[in-house]
Amino acid sequence: MTNRLVLVRHGESEWNKKNIFTGIRNPDLTDKGVIEACWAGRVLKSEGLRFDIAFTSKLKRAQHTLDIILGEIGGPTPEVIEDAALNERDYGELSGLNKEEARAKWGEEQVLAWRRSYDTPPPGGESLKDTAARVQPYYRNVIWPHVAAGKNVIIAAHGNSLRALIMHLEKLDEHQILDRELATAAPQVYRMTDTGDVAEYRELVRSEGRDSGLG
Repeated sequence: MTNRLVLVRHGESEWNKKNIFTGIRNPDLTDKGVIEACWAGRVLKSEGLRFDIAFTSKLKRAQHTLDIILGEIGGPTPEVIEDAALNERDYGELSGLNKEEARAKWGEEQVLAWRRSYDTPPPGGESLKDTAARVQPYYRNVIWPHVAAGKNVIIAAHGNSLRALIMHLEKLDEHQILDRELATAAPQVYRMTDTGDVAEYRELVRSEGRDSGLG
């Protein structure tokens, strides 16, 4: 199977479990997150997928997820490229706070606007629009040439950095992408055309693990 692009959000992190805004902070996976990543690797292996090159962020929850997935698949280890362009959205002053603490400080309506709007960043942080401004050029300039060459490519990253990429791949507008949820460690499998369009898409998902939206 060639010309496949697989996107995987990291498994549950220590801060996901505590419902804390994470962003570019660097907690690792929980035991559950490790199990989720193992499942992702096994289901990709069962699909007959092997990867020629892998991309991930500079954050250890995504890197750990990728390591586990590749270990479960087995075989030759592909080249792994780490880049901050794939980091999670920076939540700025929200980072390190749980939702209750954030609502107490700024109010529920304001926190919801920061979480679920496209172009409104939290104080000192990034909006989804800002995240897309770094993710999408990186995909076009660095990742896409490998896909275009017929390679199987896997990207292990984060809820919002992957949303920004999905927005580009599926040609979604700023309203449609806000409704898109990504389960932890649930592979999104794309078959791409030579011109960069999506020819086929499938989500390999467990019965739990839907997006907390906190990175």
